Amino acid sequence: MSVLKIGVAAGAFALLTASAMAQQAAAPAAEAEAPKPFAAGEPLSATNEAGEVQTPSDNVRVFGSFNFTESCTFDPDRGLILAMNAGAPQDAIENDGFVSLINPDGTVHTAKWIGATRDGLTLNHPLGSAIGNGTLYAADMDTVRMFDLATGEPSGEVQIPEANLLNGIAATDDGTVYVTNTRDPQRLYKITPEGEASVLVEGGPLMAPNGVAIDGDGNVVVVNIGNNEVLTFSPEGELLNTENAVESGNDGLVILEDGTKYVSSVRFGSISRIAPGEEAEIIASGIPSAASICYDPTENQIIVPMNPNNALAFVSLD
Repeated sequence: MSVLKIGVAAGAFALLTASAMAQQAAAPAAEAEAPKPFAAGEPLSATNEAGEVQTPSDNVRVFGSFNFTESCTFDPDRGLILAMNAGAPQDAIENDGFVSLINPDGTVHTAKWIGATRDGLTLNHPLGSAIGNGTLYAADMDTVRMFDLATGEPSGEVQIPEANLLNGIAATDDGTVYVTNTRDPQRLYKITPEGEASVLVEGGPLMAPNGVAIDGDGNVVVVNIGNNEVLTFSPEGELLNTENAVESGNDGLVILEDGTKYVSSVRFGSISRIAPGEEAEIIASGIPSAASICYDPTENQIIVPMNPNNALAFVSLD
């Protein structure tokens, strides 16, 4: 008897479930949930037992918040480091990239600033990042994505159909963007403030081009993964100068106001310094997967994203 009762109950539940599913399927399309507006993340906090929101106390230091961090850039207005995270691999989860805000001492300010939700956001696998004209630019596979630097809200994008690995990126104050494609076709692209993309340099001397920066004269400097060359091009694409880092396999590049260049080797874990008119020297080593670096002038330090190590290294220049 008990078995029969269970069977009847299960059958009735199945019929009710099927009926509910049918009603749900028949619901008007107009009742579908409307898309939610974009929302940026909030700084780290927790709600205590009394229901009060508490930010971390002064004796709490939080490091991390990264998932395959490839690049960073320093926001001088906030005094914070913006760390780009690729998130999960594309074949596991699409559109999983996010941006963390990091204090100059390495502690976490906001774990997920861009990427707190996916509402209104597409950020698949961001690599290089740059700031210019009040905008955060991200090199995301075949697309340069733009975000309002004040709010984090998406503000535009430029897709480059022939690109397959947009990587290093730099931006000028007027919103002109330079971005490399590391795989074939090996190129340096130029994107105007109006969003028009063109090929500035193709092929040699580019050899798996990666990091990009703008020097004090407005020229475009590119580092190669395939060798140790540091190439300076005019805004029109003319090769003006070739310098050399100590090691090859280079990824990141920053240029200080006095013209000194710092180059990170993602393959060999070193940071080279090239002072104007001098030979390159290694100032830091043993940093695995040293990727696209940025400079923090408030603490006079280089910040080094470490890709699959899910960490940032901090190198003092004092």
